[in-house]
Amino acid sequence: MNRIKILFVAGLFAGAPLVAKAQKEAPAKPAKSHKMAPAKSAKSMEKAPVKLVATIPLPDLKDGDFDHFAIDLEGKRLFSTAEENSKVLVFDTASNKLIHTITDVKAPHSLLYRGDLKKLFVVDSDLGEVKMYDTTTYKTNGTIKVREGADSSGYDPATKYLYVVDGGKDAKLPEAYLDIIDTTSSAKVGEIKMDSDDVEAMAFDPSSNRIFVDVRGKSTVEVIDRQKRTVVATWPVPGAKGLTTISYDAANHRLYVGGRTPPKLYVLDSDTGKLVTSVAAAAMVDDASFSSAQKRIYFAGSGFTDIFEIRDANHLERVGHVPTSFRAKTAILVPETNRFYVGVPHHGTKSASVQVYETLQ
Repeated sequence: MNRIKILFVAGLFAGAPLVAKAQKEAPAKPAKSHKMAPAKSAKSMEKAPVKLVATIPLPDLKDGDFDHFAIDLEGKRLFSTAEENSKVLVFDTASNKLIHTITDVKAPHSLLYRGDLKKLFVVDSDLGEVKMYDTTTYKTNGTIKVREGADSSGYDPATKYLYVVDGGKDAKLPEAYLDIIDTTSSAKVGEIKMDSDDVEAMAFDPSSNRIFVDVRGKSTVEVIDRQKRTVVATWPVPGAKGLTTISYDAANHRLYVGGRTPPKLYVLDSDTGKLVTSVAAAAMVDDASFSSAQKRIYFAGSGFTDIFEIRDANHLERVGHVPTSFRAKTAILVPETNRFYVGVPHHGTKSASVQVYETLQ
């Protein structure tokens, strides 16, 4: 994905949101030192935080990146967008096999699965549509028109609204938008105009009306009131360019923001926007999954996934630097099954695949 990436905090399974569960805690007090703890030594990392347990081969895919994933826990299915192959792939997570391919898409990017409706929503950039599929038959059961350049999306489980980022530079428009889709009625119900043509990931605060949005074109995080549908705060991220991922830690009042230039993980105070700390991380990040239960961030980049453990509100420690593959920068964490899936694109003589990891404590 070359424009915007949505990052949810792990949890959108069978219709639940990918957002961290809100906890009624007072804001964490700043620590005396905001320096990042160094990575563990090779000796201390003998017990790796993940273990490769399967590789699902995809020999029919040509060169081209994957984009985002979605999970159906009850049905034991994983959905993946093979963006540049114009396909949506469906996997059986029990057997780790490809079981179906949806081909009537052009440039699929992000996905939402609503288990209560047995419906898959697919955001297609080139078609400028959100396509809907009956996941019993995999047949199309409707489309919702949005702007070209539609890429990432974020889900609000309270309203059942899907926020789709579209427009902007990929559509040759001066601004990007968040189109608001009611997934129950399958209709567009509003939009929010952004003040940049390059907008990336978003994360939701489930205990308030806030959406935190990476505005790559300005190297800022903007805070949107989703009830008023307006921007209420703009927070610069010093020294950062190419902001691509964002996730929200409700317990610690922190935002974890992934940047590409330089490749870093930035930690912001989610109440003030102040930069708390930053640390070097995997290059070309495209997905980063936060687990509140594990207190970990899985930071997927080209060649490696970096895994960070949250020691407290102001300190992280890298506990894993896991070799993956070239441009294997999209992934999904499924904490309910202790699985982490990484999309590996076809490159040269290396076939495409999905790597399946077990997450270990």
